[in-house]
Amino acid sequence: MTALLRAGLTLGPLLFHWSAARRRDFYLRIADEAPVDGVYLGEVVCSKRESTFAAHSDEVIRRLESAGKTVIRSTLALVTSAREIAAVRAAAAQGVLVEANDVACLDALGGAPHIVGPYINVVNEGTRDFLATRGAVRIVLPVELTARSIGILAASAGDTQIEVHAFGRQPLSVAMRCYHARSHQLSKDHCQLVCALDPDGLAAATLDGEEILAVNGTQTLTHGYAVVLEDLAGLQAAGVGHFRLSPHSIDMVRVARLYRDLLDLRVESAEVAAALQTMVGRPPLIDGFLRGRAGLSRSASAAPP
Repeated sequence: MTALLRAGLTLGPLLFHWSAARRRDFYLRIADEAPVDGVYLGEVVCSKRESTFAAHSDEVIRRLESAGKTVIRSTLALVTSAREIAAVRAAAAQGVLVEANDVACLDALGGAPHIVGPYINVVNEGTRDFLATRGAVRIVLPVELTARSIGILAASAGDTQIEVHAFGRQPLSVAMRCYHARSHQLSKDHCQLVCALDPDGLAAATLDGEEILAVNGTQTLTHGYAVVLEDLAGLQAAGVGHFRLSPHSIDMVRVARLYRDLLDLRVESAEVAAALQTMVGRPPLIDGFLRGRAGLSRSASAAPP
């Protein structure tokens, strides 16, 4: 049997709105200390946030690349203007590796090599292969897929790399309305960027008080933090080449080290689960989608002691 290639760890795009100084310091530490192979930079949720980090972008990119990390530019999950499309075209023209998160980006890329993000639904081999003919070199699969479906898509992907969300709140949808603004009795056009008040998202509860979702500007995410732990080795064996860690306001360097140790068989999944739950705090660890059940569930056998 051919030996498995070493699976890569990536740091997905920051979905939340942090101050420019906090983001800069976060990424500089990632560059120096985190065992990740690639880092996605760029705004996915709201274009109004983009300009706040522009002054630090070049410095962060230089530092990440000098540390041997591949930098990928993430794009909006909901493209709504000609200016946003023009930015995608400009990035492609400069030879920047782009993560396309809206199908509107695919045509703008003009066949240039790119990564298809998890907001574009790739759930079968036909879609995967069609996108590969259009320049996709890697596909980040949607978070709702089961481990079995992921394995099928990865096993026959050929030269197309497959990436899977392995840690963090799962992005479920992006809308035109800004839930964060409305929760503060503000309009979307005059939101005052109140999403910055909740660095990991704003919890949304049922009428019975059960927290089941998180709000992040125009985006809805799971309340629980999804983890791929017990299935990590199996998915790698099936052909998944990259596992994505989504940035949160906990110690992401430690998260990356835990996953690197788990991939390299230096630690057991139960130990990693216990450590992650302590770091995350109140929100639960979940893996329901992976196991074909309600997304907010976590298998009893996989739950930390």
